[in-house]
Amino acid sequence: MKRIVILFGILGLLSNGYAQNNKPTSKIERVVIEYKGKKVKARQLTVSSEIPMDLESAWANVKTPALLQFVAKGMIRFKSVNGEFPKQWEVGQSVGAKMRVFGFIPYGGTHSLFIKEVDNDNYKIVAQEWNKRAKVWNHAVVLRDLGNGKIYFEDSITIYGGAMTGIITSFSKRFYTHRQKRWQIVAKEKLNFAE
Repeated sequence: MKRIVILFGILGLLSNGYAQNNKPTSKIERVVIEYKGKKVKARQLTVSSEIPMDLESAWANVKTPALLQFVAKGMIRFKSVNGEFPKQWEVGQSVGAKMRVFGFIPYGGTHSLFIKEVDNDNYKIVAQEWNKRAKVWNHAVVLRDLGNGKIYFEDSITIYGGAMTGIITSFSKRFYTHRQKRWQIVAKEKLNFAE
């Protein structure tokens, strides 16, 4: 528990280094989901922001594990347990990865990810994820064109980890906010991970 409190303190210091423009907003709701045939109390985390990037470029980037590595940098490092990550996310893919918080603290054993949906018409990707700590970490990414070269970007995550649900959700809020702030770098530098 002490380790988690220290991690949140460090995260608070790190998050203050970002510009406040296009600051992500977040909300957490209590929800009831089914897990292994039982109703359990979970959290629904939604983090959203505006990103100054055209929709097609953003969508091409979202579909790549290389983008995930970039936007997670500084908070979580993912290392595939199956060799290399695929070049692009596709429906039906299953990937296992070791997660290291700040690049060196192991978390949750193998993090499993199953790509459930890639909707090119509605700019949406849905993944079912889980690990030893987070029994449910179902994640949807949705993009929407706002016009004038801007998009609405939303991460929506359903989280269940038993007694650790609140702590995992609190960490996840910081992580997804960090990711969306890193998206501002992708937009500003016009990075393309789909090549």
